[in-house]
Amino acid sequence: MIASFLQESLDEAENGVLEVQRNDLAQRFNCVPSQINYVMSTRFSPERGYIVESRRGGNGYIRITRVQVDRQTLMMHVINSLGDQVDLPSARAILSNLVHTEALEETVARSLLAAVGDKALSAVPRESRDRVRADIMKQVLILQV
Repeated sequence: MIASFLQESLDEAENGVLEVQRNDLAQRFNCVPSQINYVMSTRFSPERGYIVESRRGGNGYIRITRVQVDRQTLMMHVINSLGDQVDLPSARAILSNLVHTEALEETVARSLLAAVGDKALSAVPRESRDRVRADIMKQVLILQV
């Protein structure tokens, strides 16, 4: 509910920037401020095309900016942000965002998701899958740039 509200508010914002008070949101949704933080970190991350700035304290605010970049810049940002490991839900979210922003064709995203899924990586020990998944994603995405 929080993410939907923020997304709708962001869609209505003139310049793709939304500034909200953390405490106001917490009161509106009858939750603790840490739940607001959780939504920010999981739904409005750079991988999903957002920059979130936050100031804590009594007048703390959250500023969400939708990033508008060209395809190549977005792809390079995603590749660089993957790090050494990526779990399957994060891989799904990253690929979904790339398709949504039209930086990646849906067929390529589906194929890549199948290639990095747990079923495809079943021969890889569980403790190594996130590392292998990140390596595969980086290599395929580099070819798409």
